[in-house]
Amino acid sequence: MFEHRLLRSAAAGLATLVVAGTVSVLAAGSANAATVGSLTTSVANGLDTTPFSVSTSAACPGGTNLSVSLTGAGFPAAGVNAVANTSQSIYQTNSSGGLVVPLTETMRQYANDNGVTTLSGRYDFDLMCRGAFGTTDFGDFTGSIWFTDNTHWQNTDPNAATPTTTTVAANPASPVTAGTSVTFTATVSPANAAGSVQFADGGAALGAAVAVSNGTATFTTGSLAAGAHSITAAFTPSGNGFSASTSSALAYTVNPAAATPTTTALAVSPANTAAQFSTVSLTATVSPAAAAGAVQFSDNGTALGSPVAVSGGSATFSSSSLAVGAHSFTATFVPTNSTAYVGSTSAAVPYSITAFSGSSATETITTTVVPGSLVISVPDNQVTLPSPTLDSAGDLFTTSGTLKPVTVTDSRAGNPGWTVSGQINDFSDGQSHAINGENLGWTPTVVDNSTAQTVTLGAAVPAANGVASGDNGTAGLKQSRTLATGTGLGTTHLSASLTLNVPTTTVAGTYTATLTLTAI
Repeated sequence: MFEHRLLRSAAAGLATLVVAGTVSVLAAGSANAATVGSLTTSVANGLDTTPFSVSTSAACPGGTNLSVSLTGAGFPAAGVNAVANTSQSIYQTNSSGGLVVPLTETMRQYANDNGVTTLSGRYDFDLMCRGAFGTTDFGDFTGSIWFTDNTHWQNTDPNAATPTTTTVAANPASPVTAGTSVTFTATVSPANAAGSVQFADGGAALGAAVAVSNGTATFTTGSLAAGAHSITAAFTPSGNGFSASTSSALAYTVNPAAATPTTTALAVSPANTAAQFSTVSLTATVSPAAAAGAVQFSDNGTALGSPVAVSGGSATFSSSSLAVGAHSFTATFVPTNSTAYVGSTSAAVPYSITAFSGSSATETITTTVVPGSLVISVPDNQVTLPSPTLDSAGDLFTTSGTLKPVTVTDSRAGNPGWTVSGQINDFSDGQSHAINGENLGWTPTVVDNSTAQTVTLGAAVPAANGVASGDNGTAGLKQSRTLATGTGLGTTHLSASLTLNVPTTTVAGTYTATLTLTAI
């Protein structure tokens, strides 16, 4: 059954007759055209019984008529007619040249017409610019409202993140001299937005992100290089309530620092005078010591060799070919970076080279140092481990003991150092049964050593967890392992705590293996 409903729009000053049914589904027509603008509601919020209008953001790009469809929770997927196909000319225009279109019913009336009892979430309006006849759609304007409960709606998404803006400022203002401490301050709006700010220079991060406090975050640096900089501040929210934002770039200029003055002092050794053919050393000391560059030594204004690089604030030149007579030495520092340091020249140092007065003879005295030896020995080479017992898990036999002391004596000339390592074969009962040597591990220890020696223990080697006798792995002492390394002459006594894990499938018997200890 249909009913006729007449609503009067105060905005338009017109009466619009609309025929509405209990199920008002849009008639099939052409597919929607491209969206050409937006729709805004005449009020920001209202009740389900509040009449309101929608306004287009611009004039229709074509057609003579328009219609408005409504979709959302409970309504048919194809939408319902919120405004039937009517002439565009009957509607008032807004300040943007768009159309102000009163809806023919309230949201509650649309819901009742379509059997919807609860209005919830987002509802979309689509205003189609069309002809009086036919199915051509010249362009669509779209907008939405959100019901926060069954009777209240608003024209903003209650779940949308609050937009933020971020600005960045510098103190002191640009330009500054290299080395100046500069503080960049990011201001995030709204001030209650929680999160952090990453400052950047030309896209490269400046330090770590800084937490926002009361709407601001600061970063201070005195390391900006001379030149032009582009500073930005990017805000990242810590939750979903606010959106991210990035400031506009702040142009910032850092001028080179004034060059640092230097002083150069010159010393000559031996002092004052030397005999012909003697080695004479000229040492220049440059201050400050951090100044990078080279020193050109001169004699009576003539360069002595090539410039010598400054290292640790000094440079040295030596010669044994200075001519007999008077000399005047100077040292001139030439900085690598003239914008960082100023060059300097030492005071002249007068010097005299006397004539060669004779020669000398030499005798060679020789002694021979014997090579010495490296000896390893084991006074007692029998180690008997207690019979293995079942562990608490009930899946492995275990036993432990201590390696008999190993004596290492090094009397070799030159103190080359030594390494002691050990490797074991499989345990055997003398018949056909074996325990894999991987199941033996050790923890090296030092019993004692000579005071002139430095001994470093090898790493602890865990025993394998009861691997079978045929396993060819690299666990335990089946591979050569370092017991200890040492330097210095004298005697060291080494030992190790031993651990043996025995599979529960092992046949009863006495099992023996040989541990080979090697010193190199």
